[in-house]
Amino acid sequence: MSPKAIPYGRQQITEADIKAVEATLRSDYLTQGPKVNAFEEAFAAYIGSKYAIAVANGTAALHLSALALGVGPGKRVITSPLTFVASANCVLYCGGTVEFCDIDPQTLLLDIEAVRKKLEGAPIGTYAGIIPVDFTGAAVDMEAFRALADDFGLFLLEDSCHAPGGYFTDSKGKKQNCGNGVFADAAIFSFHPVKHIAAGEGGMITTNDSRLYQKLLRLRTHGITKNPKEIKKNSEGWYYEMQELGYNYRLNEISCSLGLSQLERAKEELSKRKKIAERYIKAFTNVPDLELLDTGQEGHAYHLFVIKTKRRKSLYDYLKKNNIYPQIHYIPVHLQPFFQNLGFKKGDYPITEAYYEKCITLPLFPSLKEEEIRYVIKIVKSFFID
Repeated sequence: MSPKAIPYGRQQITEADIKAVEATLRSDYLTQGPKVNAFEEAFAAYIGSKYAIAVANGTAALHLSALALGVGPGKRVITSPLTFVASANCVLYCGGTVEFCDIDPQTLLLDIEAVRKKLEGAPIGTYAGIIPVDFTGAAVDMEAFRALADDFGLFLLEDSCHAPGGYFTDSKGKKQNCGNGVFADAAIFSFHPVKHIAAGEGGMITTNDSRLYQKLLRLRTHGITKNPKEIKKNSEGWYYEMQELGYNYRLNEISCSLGLSQLERAKEELSKRKKIAERYIKAFTNVPDLELLDTGQEGHAYHLFVIKTKRRKSLYDYLKKNNIYPQIHYIPVHLQPFFQNLGFKKGDYPITEAYYEKCITLPLFPSLKEEEIRYVIKIVKSFFID
């Protein structure tokens, strides 16, 4: 028995993190202060985008992005059924219609050929956009999706919650960071405790589009602006205008201080994730009845380490019995009761459903100790081999 429970994910809070938060608590600002802008600038530099907008959480990032990109009644948007429900819900929040396409069986990412077939089978103008998801930390080929989106006049919103620091190599041999805005109109990230950068809660939108950036800033704060270039009349210093219906989706100074501190070691923590994944891959290769995912990606960010087995329920119970707490990522969105009430049903996306029947997520986080890694490997192998 492991000396203590090993979850599938866990935040790591250092003394530097604590000091950063303490300094903010002792400062003049708890919200709308200098740490927000500092975090945005540092995150944009890390990802390689021109702009970054900090928001309350990843779901808020999706909602605001969908709004800013024009989703509304009559707008249809395509995404993956293999994702957290927020990737689809953001379209519904705006009054739009969400549709799905199945995944590629190797990468588990949205199948671009399935999307192409859907687009070609409908009149031009039927669809407004695509939301590909960097599932588990595997990078979507956004260059290919950009070309497809341009052919049909669609926006492209990248859900990069699993992939800060991840990348793919484009057709010119250049590394393209997930969410850098080179191909997508916007991308979103999450700072939930199990993610690469933990801020308690929080999210970020990245983009290279200045007009989209300004719109997102307004939507984040009630649709209000004090920008002299945007207000409709010159007035006193206190003057502001609500120009559209927005939300209070701001991120506070405390969370931004924690996010900034965590960002300073993001590359180091990403390296640790990759090394743990490499240990698992080496240990579990050729284990009977255990399937490893093979994305073939050098730039995988390894938010999650997923394996597949026909004995998933038995393995899940066995791991919990031995104080290891795995997770399942994800129950396909279209199988959720709410979405079935919208008309989706089992059998709609067979590749996603086949994956779901066998998937299980093993513990993977940077603070996973050597003895814990060895213990997870030992217990998993004992289930399949002993």
